Amino acid sequence: MNIIAINWSNVGLQAGQLLLALSILVILHEFGHYITAKWFKCRVEKFFLFFDPWFALVKKKVGDTVYGIGWLPLGGYVKISGMIDESMDKEAMKQPPQEWEFRSKPAWQRLIVMLGGVIMNILVAFVIYAFILMIWGDKKIPAASMKYGVHVVDSTMYKMGIRNGDKILEIDGKEVADYEKLRRSLLLGSSVTVDRNGQKVNLTLDEDLIGQLVENRNKEVSGFVEVRKPAIVFFVPDTSNAYKAGLRKDDKLIAIDSVRFEFYDELQNQLNLKKDKMVQLTVERAGQEISFPVPISNEGKIGFAPYGYNYQQMDSLGWVKLNVTKYGFLAAFPAGVRKAGNELMFYIDQFKKILNPKTGAYKGVGGFKAMGSIFPKYGWDWEQFWRITAFLSIVLAFMNLLPIPALDGGHVMFTLYEMITRRKPNEKFLEYAQVVGMVLLLGLMLYANGNDWFGWGK
Repeated sequence: MNIIAINWSNVGLQAGQLLLALSILVILHEFGHYITAKWFKCRVEKFFLFFDPWFALVKKKVGDTVYGIGWLPLGGYVKISGMIDESMDKEAMKQPPQEWEFRSKPAWQRLIVMLGGVIMNILVAFVIYAFILMIWGDKKIPAASMKYGVHVVDSTMYKMGIRNGDKILEIDGKEVADYEKLRRSLLLGSSVTVDRNGQKVNLTLDEDLIGQLVENRNKEVSGFVEVRKPAIVFFVPDTSNAYKAGLRKDDKLIAIDSVRFEFYDELQNQLNLKKDKMVQLTVERAGQEISFPVPISNEGKIGFAPYGYNYQQMDSLGWVKLNVTKYGFLAAFPAGVRKAGNELMFYIDQFKKILNPKTGAYKGVGGFKAMGSIFPKYGWDWEQFWRITAFLSIVLAFMNLLPIPALDGGHVMFTLYEMITRRKPNEKFLEYAQVVGMVLLLGLMLYANGNDWFGWGK
């Protein structure tokens, strides 16, 4: 096994988590449409996970409905009789309306059916967050408790004045009580106050911070600031040159040649000076110092992963202070509602940044690769899996409510128009709107995924 194989293994693990999360959310979203349609006695012709152009992997008809799994993993759908949707079944729409068809139902019933998927995703997020709070608890790391401050991963933040070892106290005048919200607050903020060697320093963040971060995207880590950590090996492949030289998991790197250091960012500085050279590496293992020669790649790498520690591990190592609040069954559900609401408000604020060209945030719009990258890559972590799945459920609900034809929000918009004006939109107009919406969504999907792989937004 080599480094490339391990990287592909990590990608596969993240892809598997993403596929499972989206499958769960898509099935439950479509079930929201399905159950409300059945409630109002609409005939449901198909209920599919994934799309099935030309053929399906699995399908079975039960009553009036064909249930199945398609081969194209880009979502899923419920086909309701008498509804203009992505199936574009024009022949059926030419026939006289039947009592079991969607188009024959009162506008208020059609509105509920169209909102069924969004409502289901919101409820799913509430429930997942509630169980997370019961099982694992609400975990917070006050930014001021980070023993060694922050590690500035991206030079953009360094340019704006943040330095390795800074303890971030406030963003836009508000205390940062939770490290998990630190990066998102920086993305949305305009000013930051740090503690630097006991002195308070006030800094201004550029309006186009997000755009600059995208332009200067760092491929090695997911964030632009991290918890500053000592240079400890989290993982080293057993086929790497570093392993063959003698490097092992949990070794603390303390010197290269005659230069001693403590933190991973200081190690990086030394490695950049020793590219494509053989160096004498000194590590601390079980209280003893051990030295051995190790080659440095032309990219300034030894061949180990320093990232992967969870909050509990960082707390036990003394790098941070982790506060955990667990909730009982009854208290967890209102807390889950508040948690989902906070996540929704964050996503809306982020969406506003994307719509503002001055921020450059549109450059960072990503597709499946970006979504997959937020999942853990060094092992399956159920807590993180469910936290991310709950957030994606919020995102799915919000995105589906956008007033774009072909999305639930587009159908809701036309139905509300009908309820207000007492006039039903022309079916031919709805067909054209559906086509325009599908083309628009396809274009957005191509842009987002192209941005992932080729950086089209740059």
